[in-house]
Amino acid sequence: MKLYFSPGACSLSPHIALLESGLPFTLELASTKTHQLKDGTDFYTINPLGYVPVLELDNGQRLREGPAIVQYIADQAPASKLAPANGTWERYQLQEWLTFIGTEIHKTFSPLFNPNMPDAAKDMFRAQILKRLTWVDSQLAGKDYLTGAQFTVADGYLFTVCGWTKFVGVDVSGLANLGKFLERVGARPAVQKAIADEKQ
Repeated sequence: MKLYFSPGACSLSPHIALLESGLPFTLELASTKTHQLKDGTDFYTINPLGYVPVLELDNGQRLREGPAIVQYIADQAPASKLAPANGTWERYQLQEWLTFIGTEIHKTFSPLFNPNMPDAAKDMFRAQILKRLTWVDSQLAGKDYLTGAQFTVADGYLFTVCGWTKFVGVDVSGLANLGKFLERVGARPAVQKAIADEKQ
């Protein structure tokens, strides 16, 4: 498998999942600024939408959306317990978290990275993100991870998007449960390796 990634982007989430899974894979840097690979290949020929992550299988098939990619990775390595078994109530709870993170948190960050967005609008998006993360903080009370004691792909995704708060002026220092969660996830060897790999 090959993961197309860009440092600082949401592709860190499947990168973490791949390392946690123990599955073999390679990394391919895809610049979100130039939309080119290192060899000059036009990234739009890989993903017509122009963004990462993209997971390319050995047979050439490609997946483009993070929540689908991380579930695929988890299902290829069931012993890693990165996702509950398909068809179980716990799996739907995981999908609920992945959807919430993707639609209610991840996409709300996008306007904050847009230099043309008015400051008043950015303030509204910051407030919305903080409101959502405050609710997440309440859900983490008494739990190590989003679904309980077991680390899943949803935790890697939440960790990834929360990493953007410091770049866009969203202060989460008052969210104690979330803070402990981020420290816990950040201390995982796979997470530390993914971050280090993407800095090279």
